[in-house]
Amino acid sequence: MSPRPGFVLEVDRSTPPTLFWHGEGFRLERLPEGSRVIYPPEPLPALDDPDAAIAHALEHPFGDSAPLSALLFPGMRLTIAFDDVSLPLPPMRAPDVRGRVIEAVLDAAAAAGVDDVVLIAALALHRRMTDDELRHALGQRVFDAFAPNGLLVQHDAEDPDNIARLGETEEGELVALNRRAAESDLLVYVNINLVAMDGGHKSVATGLASYDSIKHHHNVRTMQHSRSFMDRHHSALHTSNWRMGHLVAEHVKIFQIETTLNTDTFPSSFGFLQRREWEWTLRDRVGFEATRSALERTPARLARQIFHSVRAPHALASIQAGEVEAVHEETLANVHRQQLVEVHGQTDVVTMGLPYISPYNVNSIMNPILVACLGLGYLFNLYRGKPVVREGGVAILSHPTPWAFHPVHHPSYIDFFEQVLADTTDPIEVEKRYEEQYARDPWYIHLYRTSNAYHGVHPFYMWYWCAHALDHLGQVIVVGGDRAAVRRLGFKPATTLADALEMAEDVVGRSPTITHLHTPPLFLADVR
Repeated sequence: MSPRPGFVLEVDRSTPPTLFWHGEGFRLERLPEGSRVIYPPEPLPALDDPDAAIAHALEHPFGDSAPLSALLFPGMRLTIAFDDVSLPLPPMRAPDVRGRVIEAVLDAAAAAGVDDVVLIAALALHRRMTDDELRHALGQRVFDAFAPNGLLVQHDAEDPDNIARLGETEEGELVALNRRAAESDLLVYVNINLVAMDGGHKSVATGLASYDSIKHHHNVRTMQHSRSFMDRHHSALHTSNWRMGHLVAEHVKIFQIETTLNTDTFPSSFGFLQRREWEWTLRDRVGFEATRSALERTPARLARQIFHSVRAPHALASIQAGEVEAVHEETLANVHRQQLVEVHGQTDVVTMGLPYISPYNVNSIMNPILVACLGLGYLFNLYRGKPVVREGGVAILSHPTPWAFHPVHHPSYIDFFEQVLADTTDPIEVEKRYEEQYARDPWYIHLYRTSNAYHGVHPFYMWYWCAHALDHLGQVIVVGGDRAAVRRLGFKPATTLADALEMAEDVVGRSPTITHLHTPPLFLADVR
């Protein structure tokens, strides 16, 4: 039997309370009658034989690309780049799909007599991965073969000797890429398309670029003109990446490999998180209450460690390879097949329970800036067509929003939160007054290059990521958050959901329409 699609439930008296994530925990909330809840589709079936599917994709490419085996020859320089630790969420059970794909590419290279091969983690301005994270993504065999010999490297956007300037687009955007990738006979990129925003020309034009290149599309103007990040034809971010990608293609031969996963997000011990509340069995209800109760008594640091140890049973749902744009069109069709939910009409108030993890706090702390980015940058943008919430509406986020930061991963975030946002929360003013100072700071650059720190400019980009939502919304309310941290973000704190809904009426009027985004698992709202 085929999995059921996602759907929109209208709450009535018989509807059980709805699950809200709240950081490293969750709760049940009773929504007012007439509210809507958007539920994601059920996970698609896994491919029966992932290795056979990978082999078939490499030899049956999309677009005008030749099969991978025909692109390989003795004496060539082959570079394999791959997505970093920010994907997938949560990290998937071993074997990670990236490792499976890369092993297949390496086997093909060995058969063709290729012996100059380098692997690159496409970090962009993200933190360096640890050896354990690399080992998990690539598998023990690949890690042991490449890491000790210096043939497994992590992209350094601040290494002037290893950045190649390829030119400028017609809009004056500098295209500067990792030199090894740019000067290779073939660049193979291995991606995971967790959401529709990922992949395509964005993989190389962002993942392997320098700060001076990335800043052309990671800026306030671009973010404000992206409707949404999940709909590339209405995303200024993607338009810029596509211009850059076309220029890259004039200099670099790319064989793109894109994968999609199903949304089997949580292991069986958290099975209730995958099901709709009225379908919970007695075991689900007992599991929820036992887990909720235990988490309430667990110190935040320990709860964080428990959740970050979760490995998702994500399974490979599709793989496609070949020419970048042809591959990406097929990839998007497969993402939509898994995630698209038809939604009729916008709402006055949208509610979101924010989980413990985002792309930028894997094995780390969800600091207040990342809370804002997850809610307003990612979940708000999980739409195609128009936002779930109307212009001038209210977003209610549920998260503890601790005034807490990982000192190794997020050093510039600490200063950004305590200095920049204390001065202004206006993204345009933030960009104008402070970005250059943080982006060029020698200490932040040193930490990015030698430690496991995000680039000094990264918190700015997370704030810009919220710009579209901040322009669109009349108010943002955070339930159960540290009140000082919430106010520093420029948002309104509320103790309970009922309090937040009452506060929202001051902005949108009495008896507002309310819609809850029941994520994760992920979905994409197709709002008509």
